[in-house]
This record gives sequence, C-alpha cells and structure tokens, in this order.
Amino acid sequence: MNRKDLIFILIALTIFLPFILINSFYQAYASFNHDSPMIMSMIKFAILATMGEALGSRIKSGEYTPSGFGLFPRAFVWAILGFSIKLAFVIFTAGTIDFLLFMGMDNVKEVYAGGFTAGKLFIAFCISFFMNTIFGPVMMTTHKVSDTHIFLTGGTMSGLFSRIKVSEILKNINWDVQWNFVFKKSIPLFWYPAHTITFLLPQEYQVLFAAFLSIALGLILAIASVKGRNK
Repeated sequence: MNRKDLIFILIALTIFLPFILINSFYQAYASFNHDSPMIMSMIKFAILATMGEALGSRIKSGEYTPSGFGLFPRAFVWAILGFSIKLAFVIFTAGTIDFLLFMGMDNVKEVYAGGFTAGKLFIAFCISFFMNTIFGPVMMTTHKVSDTHIFLTGGTMSGLFSRIKVSEILKNINWDVQWNFVFKKSIPLFWYPAHTITFLLPQEYQVLFAAFLSIALGLILAIASVKGRNK
C-alpha cells in the first residue's frame, strides 16, 4: 500500500462516513432518494462506479487515474448509465411481475411485496435473469464503447463530446474476451445472483446496492482488459 492507496481510502471514508455517523446526513439522503430517485441513481453511479473503475485501473496498471483515464468524463457517462439502470430496474421489475402473472402465478404481486419466501426469491431471480440477459450485454457494450472513446480522445470532457467512432470501436473490441468472460461468465456467475439479492431488498436500497456492485463491475472490466492484452 502506497500514498495513493491511502488517499483513495481517505476519499472513500470522507464520502461515506458522514452518512453512516451523522443522522441528519442520512435523513437528507433518504429524503432526496425518495423524492428524486432518478437523479439520485445518477449521482450514486457517477461516484461509486467511477471509484470502481479507478480501483480496477489500480489493479490493471498500478495507477488509479493514468493518462487518458478521464475521471470526469467517466463520471458523466456513469451518471447517464445510472439513469438507464434505474429505468431498467423499473421496467424489468414491473414487466417480470406482469409476465409471471400472465404465466399463471396469480399471487405474484402479493408474494413479491411480502416477506422473504421461496416464492419471492424466485421472482427476484426472474427479474435479475431477464434484466441481465436482455439489458446487461447492451449496457456493458455501451460502456465499453464509451470507455474506449474516452481513452482515444485523451480523457477530456471536450473529447467525450466529440464524434464517437462507434463502428471502428466495435470492430476493435476483443469479442473473445467480451463474450467468453464478460458475458458468458460474469453475467450468470456473478450478476444473476448479485441482482437477485438486489431485488430482494426494499426498493429504496436497490439502486444503492447496485451502485456498490458497480465497484465489482470495475474490477471485472479490469480483469477483462488484462485478459484481452494476454490474448
């Protein structure tokens, strides 16, 4: 552990400890989270997912924010992705419940709204399965494109808003790693069970837990990047 690691830990503690130790901070967070869930989702992912990527970069390159990392552009992109993830939570929760109702699970709404049961676990798994199977690969590929674009444009905000060479970036993605590790392994082995837990939580905690999981996503993407270099 070096000085940069200590600074990273200090920043993390500075961000999170006030909400744990000071009740007024937590109450303000809970109130804003209740009144403006989409905006709060953007803030959570902008902070936590960017921290996850910085941690992944530390593992991959030895630096939290190497040249071209683009801390603020990444935070901006994660804010947009945070909005889309919260949107996916709403759509796939309601859609899965309606689908299970259509398939004959007549008490699905009551079971999901109640306490923990095998039935609620099944519903939460179904939501996670459909969301990660349908939305997950699209979100991860979109992130890969934006991540590459940020690096290619020097990690600047002006570069972020320059024209994205989507077709060129897609052609140069290591699809062997993207498919065999990011999609085929991380989704069923990590994201299915992780988001099953997410959808068992009360709604007000789901996005926060998912945002913390985005730290794991940063580590997964770092591992994928190392695998890509070794191919």
